[in-house]
Amino acid sequence: MPNTLVAAENRHRLIQAATEAFLAEGYRVSVDRIAARAGVAKQTLYNHFATKDELLGEVARSCAESTLVHLQRGGELRPALLSFAAVYRNRVLSDSGLALFKTIVGEMAKVPELARSVFVKGTEKTARGLADFLQSAMDAGDLRRDDARFAAEMFIGMLLSLDRPRRLAGQKPLSAKAEAARVERIVDCFLRAFAP
Repeated sequence: MPNTLVAAENRHRLIQAATEAFLAEGYRVSVDRIAARAGVAKQTLYNHFATKDELLGEVARSCAESTLVHLQRGGELRPALLSFAAVYRNRVLSDSGLALFKTIVGEMAKVPELARSVFVKGTEKTARGLADFLQSAMDAGDLRRDDARFAAEMFIGMLLSLDRPRRLAGQKPLSAKAEAARVERIVDCFLRAFAP
């Protein structure tokens, strides 16, 4: 296997291992344990990521990209938004999504630069990608012309609503049927608000 493929595979395994480690143990997890989870030497981790903060930022970026991939122009708008909404809510409201959120929030006061990095690579990347998608829908006449960034932030706010605080307070997730119905209601409400 060429070195570039090995390096790419190691990077992917490190991000996956770091995600699992941060969820299981929080930010306090050692880089030794992350490297061991990935099946690589600690030096290999440092060859890809200079610091643990950089690695957590990359975990956030990876999560954002895997959510944004569900936004594809060319098809119908509503199914694309439904797909994005379902994946986004699952990512942020699942036990693992809540654990990652708590990990990041727990470190914000101690390491403000980490909080900024995670915000830019995760939350901001998601909002920017969604805004670009909505702008193209506005340009195509599928949504009324408005501030696409505002629309994206509004949609994300609708998707989170009180559901994240409810889950953080210990309430169980909605049943699959109730969750699908909630996603549909949110998307349809958003589409009515921005109907052309």
